[in-house]
Amino acid sequence: MSLASKITLSLALVSSCGIIFSVHYMQQSEREKLHVGVVKDIERQRRRKLENISILEQQQELTRKYQESLEQEPSGDVKL
Repeated sequence: MSLASKITLSLALVSSCGIIFSVHYMQQSEREKLHVGVVKDIERQRRRKLENISILEQQQELTRKYQESLEQEPSGDVKL
């Protein structure tokens, strides 16, 4: 083998290994970013659920107070 062909082969091997490594690294980092997005979505859904439960409890309390006020005043006048 001549020196030029050895250099060409070496450069081809080094660049191929570099390309394979960089593609693998990019895939790994994209996979991690996607996982972080899923975790954020789950946390956002959990916060929304807690907020909705809190709003529901407030509405139930207001409904209960309203019904109590209706029972206390049969004349139809409502005091809030």
